[in-house]
Amino acid sequence: MIPRDTVDKIFSAARIEEVISDYVTLKKRGANLIGLCPFHDEKTGSFTVSPSKGIYKCFGCGKSGHVAGFLMEIEQCSYYEALKMLAQRYHIPVEERDLTPEEQQNLDDRESMFIVNEWSNKWFQHQLWETNEGQAIGLSYLRERGLRDDIIHKFQLGYSPDKSLLSIEAKKQGFIEKYLVNDSQNEPYIGTGVCLKSEDGRLYDRFHSRVIFPFFSQSGKVIGFAGRIMKHNDKVGKYVNSPTSPLFEKHDCLYGLYQAKQAIARLNRCYLVEGQMDVISMHQAGIENVVASGGTSLTNPQIRLMHRFTNNITVLYDGDKAGIKAALRGIDMILEEGINVKVLLLPEGEDPDSFARSHTSDELMAYIESNQTDFIRFKTKLLSEEAGNDPLRRSELIRSVVQSIAVIPDLITRQVYLKDCASLLDMQEMVLTREVQKLRREKYSKAPATTEKPSEETAPAQVESQPTPAASSSAPSRFDENMLNLLQVIVRYGEKILFQTEDGTPILVGEYIISELQGDEILPKTDIQQLLLSEYRNHYKETGFIATNFFMRHPNTALSQFAVDLMADKYQLSRIYSRQYVSENTSKNVDLPTDADHLPELVSRLLLELKFTVVNERINALQQELLQAQSEQNWEKIQAILQTQPTLMDVRTAICKALGNRVITM
Repeated sequence: MIPRDTVDKIFSAARIEEVISDYVTLKKRGANLIGLCPFHDEKTGSFTVSPSKGIYKCFGCGKSGHVAGFLMEIEQCSYYEALKMLAQRYHIPVEERDLTPEEQQNLDDRESMFIVNEWSNKWFQHQLWETNEGQAIGLSYLRERGLRDDIIHKFQLGYSPDKSLLSIEAKKQGFIEKYLVNDSQNEPYIGTGVCLKSEDGRLYDRFHSRVIFPFFSQSGKVIGFAGRIMKHNDKVGKYVNSPTSPLFEKHDCLYGLYQAKQAIARLNRCYLVEGQMDVISMHQAGIENVVASGGTSLTNPQIRLMHRFTNNITVLYDGDKAGIKAALRGIDMILEEGINVKVLLLPEGEDPDSFARSHTSDELMAYIESNQTDFIRFKTKLLSEEAGNDPLRRSELIRSVVQSIAVIPDLITRQVYLKDCASLLDMQEMVLTREVQKLRREKYSKAPATTEKPSEETAPAQVESQPTPAASSSAPSRFDENMLNLLQVIVRYGEKILFQTEDGTPILVGEYIISELQGDEILPKTDIQQLLLSEYRNHYKETGFIATNFFMRHPNTALSQFAVDLMADKYQLSRIYSRQYVSENTSKNVDLPTDADHLPELVSRLLLELKFTVVNERINALQQELLQAQSEQNWEKIQAILQTQPTLMDVRTAICKALGNRVITM
């Protein structure tokens, strides 16, 4: 639906490091950037971004792709949607033909739900600012809570009247009912749920008579809502949330992350609070690196969201000790991710919302800096006050603190905490250390067989098991390796001229490789490899064809992903190797040789290596056939094999000589 020349403009303008930085904190490492992978749980960054190649690659989980592919994965959107997002970001006009009714109908559910949510969000804001009821009830409530108008606009707060006005207006606008409701009986989880359906089939508003707090994706798209009542009512819950859908899962979201992510990355710290008003009031007080768990127990997806942007989290608690104790498990989950955790206990009777509204920005920051403490010390002090001199309760306290220390993956951090706790609890450090070792051994002994288990002595010392690349689950055969090497050359240099014939006709790299494979009747063994060769044959003669761009930007996401994998390099030579010694105090920069500088030799060698593998496999297969024929006393087949073998042996010898006798026969 988007012309190829427009797609090329989008990819040329898009800077992959800029786009990914909206979701992941990246740090410079040589020519590349590295950070924590947003697609799997890791504590040491293996997620690499190459600005020069325009690709990303995680060497932990194996995820890779181009800039549009990243958006498709992180936003769970289509290729078309990702291109539209990039075009909008980089101000590239997209001229599209009108969609046919069939194409419009086939637009995926996610896009339709995003449209409903975006429209609903604007409708809620209109009700708040432009209607008498909204101003008198919703806006006056928010202002009474101390919110300024600019903050209300910043978080796009809204209001839903005490009627079915949204449902009526949505139907007038032509929205399809299945995207307005969330009827799991017919189509599980499809629909935004902004409307509910009564038994007699009428639609009414889910969030009626409430102020509205929209939830945003990390790119700023509305994914769901929370509605809050404005008067105390024991018959209804204080908050109503959007139901679970392909866009929204409350337990996986952090309220305010879209508004906070840049400040979190810049300040390298995230403040975690409980509710929406806590976040908004702290923003108004000038503290923007704050998110809310939404009043639910902290979950691993929420922790990983914060970990993408920082390794330092401060949890803010009010003076309710019962609530604090219930939240301690969530802190252990944060520690287990290798994150540095601090805790701030607010004065009795205060919560982040009220405390932020009653103090200036400077006063609030001064209180945080003076009173936040590391979690282990906080937990030890909290439980010590409860245990007093009771031996049994004191024993429970020690065990609880040790359990928190045991989940910390870093050995040095664990040892520091053990030393501090031994002093605070008046215990021998060795006793605590042995208990931590015991707990960690128990943890790994219960882990699945695929988890790398530490030895008895080194269990506490294990920082983390190195992630296993996705591709390593089954080692590729020699043939696969040889074929992948050739396909990599096609993707990287397919349009380069390899040589010219006597009449001056240029022969391209990819063209020559394919002709050699066809001549020897060698075919790839997988569909994706065959597709790559087929697409090259069909398009390499097109004007302006560049293999790398063609394959990386291919609308077939599987082929595009495969091309990116072929482009990705895990290691790069340090710049030191690009300097040449001249004298004791002098050196100069030189260009390092690359594959592109030796394409004829490279292509020839890779083809010979593949042919050697094919011949060798055939010789080994014949040997097995010979043994089988001998056991069956099939003399005719034995004779045929013995006649074929010498020819294959001669071919293998010739290939070895061409390779310079560098091939070792297995």
